[in-house]
Formats: sequence, structure tokens, C-alpha cells
Amino acid sequence: MSSEISPDVIIDGFIAGIRPSFDAILSATAFSACLLTLLVVLFAFSTKESRQRLVFRLNVLAICAALTLGVLTGLVGGTAIVNPFNPVSKGVYVASIVFAIFPPVLYDSILLTRLFALYPVSNTPRTTLLKIFTFPFCVKCARVIVLSIGINDYVSSQPSTLALEQDEATAWFRNPKMTAEWAMQIADNLYSVTIFLYNLRVRTSSVKRVGGLAERIRQIFYISVANFVFPLIFNIAQISYITTDRNPTTGVLLLMINNYVTVIGVLCATLWFSGSEWVRTRNEPFSDHMAIPPKLNSGGDRVTGGKSGSGVVVIGKGSVTLGSTNSGTELADRINTPDKENKYMLV
Repeated sequence: MSSEISPDVIIDGFIAGIRPSFDAILSATAFSACLLTLLVVLFAFSTKESRQRLVFRLNVLAICAALTLGVLTGLVGGTAIVNPFNPVSKGVYVASIVFAIFPPVLYDSILLTRLFALYPVSNTPRTTLLKIFTFPFCVKCARVIVLSIGINDYVSSQPSTLALEQDEATAWFRNPKMTAEWAMQIADNLYSVTIFLYNLRVRTSSVKRVGGLAERIRQIFYISVANFVFPLIFNIAQISYITTDRNPTTGVLLLMINNYVTVIGVLCATLWFSGSEWVRTRNEPFSDHMAIPPKLNSGGDRVTGGKSGSGVVVIGKGSVTLGSTNSGTELADRINTPDKENKYMLV
């Protein structure tokens, strides 16, 4: 006599089978909605000048890549739920993997552009640029090579999408290529953030007494640290799961969320700077008619309490001497008007 399978067992098995896809779709939908809103805000706060900057265009490209990941995740996961025995084509499945693991290299490159604000290409010796950017360039190339080899090995191992999905756990557990990529990502971000924050502190140490600029530098510091700390937490979690858990569900979810968190972190930094530029452009008609206080041009320097010329403000390669003739105008122009270096700021 054949034993009948309980309906509860069938339902529980179906739920367990679609749960990874459902979690992925839910996460991708929520983060994609946030990114779409932030994209609208980015364009709303942008100016004609800021939209011509490299950072702005890279941020738009990063958002498009993240939104594409959300669409592919919804397509792959939705098909797995609605029609589990007829999954998407192998090309679509591979594209979803590519958009999940390759874009972090782009996001980290956007963070690296901060260094060009401190080392302008036009003013910095080629040897200095070579010393600073050789390591991150080599690391990024190594990351792309490792990811390409890993994707090729995984895709060529099985002929169909269904076979790739079934082999996902084997390919995931203790994958040396993915572990190496995440370790290199930590080193890459650590180098970029360390160099940026150290040079920012050294080059702006003498302007801390200028209240508005000091607060802005402090905000840049906090944003830079946040852009490193949150992806670092996810990278460590990913390495922990790939080396200890044979089930890739949680690890893949962390990988996808890490992508969105990194994009949102970079985008929030750009939004902060774009908002400042938006306010500045609308205050320009008022600031043009404001006179410089005479105390800045007087013989005594009330900022430092000494003679004129005793206070020097250093920003990047330039310097402004407080108390000298027209120094108030120059300082206001340096703080309020973005120069060529600012096309890389602020991410």
C-alpha cells in the first residue's frame, strides 16, 4: 500500500524552495526603490556645473548598474517562483551574477576619485601620481581578473540554468576566487580611505579656525569613514559565510545588499555636495552684493591676534594669507567657488 504525502509537507517544501528567491526579490525591490528616489533627488539638487563632473556621471552609471541588478534579480527570482521547472535562459542567469559581483569594482573606483581632489593631474608630478595610484590600479586589475576566471569556471561547469542553480552550493562553499576578491576589496578601500583622510588632515590643518570650512571638512571625514566601514562589515560577513556555510542563500543576499549599501553610501556623499552647490548657486546673487568686512583688510589680524599675514589657509595646492589685501575676497572665493579640483569631490 503506497503511503500518501501530506499536503503540509508539500506546502512546506514549496515554501522552502521559493524562499531564497523571495528574499532576494524583496531586498532588491526595496533597495531599488530607494536608489530610484535618490536618483531623482540627485538630479533635483544638481546644477549645470555639477552635472558635467566626472563624479556625477559615475554615480549615475553606478545607480543604473544597481537598478539593472534589481531587474535581473526580479526576473530570475520571479521565474523561479512562478515556473520553477522552466527557469530563465542561461545568458540571463549569468548576467545577474555578473551585475552582482563586478559593479563593486566600479563603486570603489568612484571612491578613489577623491584622491584627484588632493592630487590634481595638472599640478601633480607624474612620479607622485604613479606612486599613489599604482597600488589601487593593480589591485583593481587583479580583482577583475579573479572575478572573470571565477565566472568562467562556474558558467562552463554546467550546460543549463537549472544545473547551475543546483551546483550553486558546491561552487559557493570555500570558493578561493571570491574570498580573494573580497579580501582585495578590503585592502583597496582601506588604502584609498587612509590616503585620502591623511592628506585631507595634513592639508587642512591650518584652516580649522575657519568655522564653516572646519565643519565641512569634519563632514567629509565622517562620510569617508562611513563609506569604508559599512562595506567592510559586509565583506567580513561574506568571507565568514563562504568559508563556513555550504548554503549560499545568506551569502548571496549579503553580496547583493553590500552592492546597494555601497552605492547608497557613495550617492549620499554626492548628494550632500550637490546640495551644497545647489544652495551656493541660489545664494550667489546675494553674495555678489555683500561687502567684505573691513576687519579682514585691516592691519591687525583678529583671527590670530597678530599682525597681518600671520594666518595662512592651505587648501590643496593653494594658500591664502589672512590679513593681506583682498585676502577676504580670495578666501571667500576659495571656500564658496568650486575650482577644477572639485570636479572629483565629494565621494
